[in-house]
Amino acid sequence: MSDRPPHPDHPAPDPQRRNAAYDMFAADVASRALGIELVEAAAGAAVARMRVTGAMVNGHGIAHGGYLFLLADTAFALAGNSHGPVTVAAGGDIIFVRPAREGDLLLAHAAERLRYGRSGIYDVTVTRADGVVIAEFRGRSRVLNGD
Repeated sequence: MSDRPPHPDHPAPDPQRRNAAYDMFAADVASRALGIELVEAAAGAAVARMRVTGAMVNGHGIAHGGYLFLLADTAFALAGNSHGPVTVAAGGDIIFVRPAREGDLLLAHAAERLRYGRSGIYDVTVTRADGVVIAEFRGRSRVLNGD
């Protein structure tokens, strides 16, 4: 997790509530290098946050969609791995609703919709800190069994 102090609206995760998602995130160099923070991960749900930096802004002066996808995908991975078995993405789609801009604090709220066998479906809503929806993401997961 980040060396920054927790955001006042989203305190640091309770160590008593740790699950496999926390261990996965600790090893996720890519997400942490971009400043993504794990706010919370519980059974089938997760919240991650990221501040849009100048390096994430495209030629139109708005956050590049790839960074929004990465934030949503990270929250999706956290929710899917909260149950314990190693779970990976089988696919994901995103709909960009509004632009995000440099300096915006974004939150990605992931929620499990269903799990069946080794597969799952998760929805992620990306908002600014003020609650304005920026993007909607749907991810499909698959539990690995040594493949």
